[in-house]
Amino acid sequence: MVGLSSALDGLSRSEAQFNQAARTIARAPLSAGPTDTVDLSTTAVALLTARNNFEANTQIIKISDELEQTLINTLG
Repeated sequence: MVGLSSALDGLSRSEAQFNQAARTIARAPLSAGPTDTVDLSTTAVALLTARNNFEANTQIIKISDELEQTLINTLG
């Protein structure tokens, strides 16, 4: 299924983006200056984006499964 493979690729990309943002936050200095705040804000947005992308791809997988089940029930 084309949609399923795209969703799985999206999950992988979301995971990589999330891990990168988490590593960036983990390496952030404890005492932040004015310029560090912008970097953490950008990274926090990246975390939220990765989470939203992951959830969207998960929904695609769920819907694909439901459609497949409906098709099997209709044909069977």
